[in-house]
Amino acid sequence: MLAGALLFVPHAGKVPPKATASPPHRPFAAVAEVATEWDPIPEITITTEFWVPAKVAFEALILEAAAHHRVDPALVRAVVRAESAFDPLAVSSAGAEGLMQLMPGLSRELGVTDPFDPRENIFAGVRYLRYLLDVHDGNETLALASYNAGPGAVATHAGVPPFKETQRYVRHITNQLARERGVTNAPETADGG
Repeated sequence: MLAGALLFVPHAGKVPPKATASPPHRPFAAVAEVATEWDPIPEITITTEFWVPAKVAFEALILEAAAHHRVDPALVRAVVRAESAFDPLAVSSAGAEGLMQLMPGLSRELGVTDPFDPRENIFAGVRYLRYLLDVHDGNETLALASYNAGPGAVATHAGVPPFKETQRYVRHITNQLARERGVTNAPETADGG
């Protein structure tokens, strides 16, 4: 052992009151005899929290619901991002709830008992998206406009309603989808989409 090195003598459940220096002229046994009083090790509680990015946390549910209802998972992801920014407890000023921002009446109609349960909310929202895609013969633009403004508004205006919020919503999601699907000329919008 090197001169002046610190020596710690192991002892189950105890730590020495102080480190003992081992001078070159003292044998190991003599050092061990000096450190006979041990203080108990204080209890330490270690909690480990793992923070998963929201997009990743709900990916399995999105993929499962998308496959079950035959909807492109990229579309589902884009709607969740636009509606709640992946916050399962989000509530809009209009009263829409959860990840896919379902209105209470629609939640009841779709059989949702807890709109803040990510599984229930995503499955119901994707089911509703499937319905809107079917109503609009697969036209994503009209389905998105219906998701945002309601199918009645889309029918009344025979297309995307002239509401700024709805037009921005549809543009934001379609641009995001184009980029995700690899369309290279999809523009970035000023609203982050």
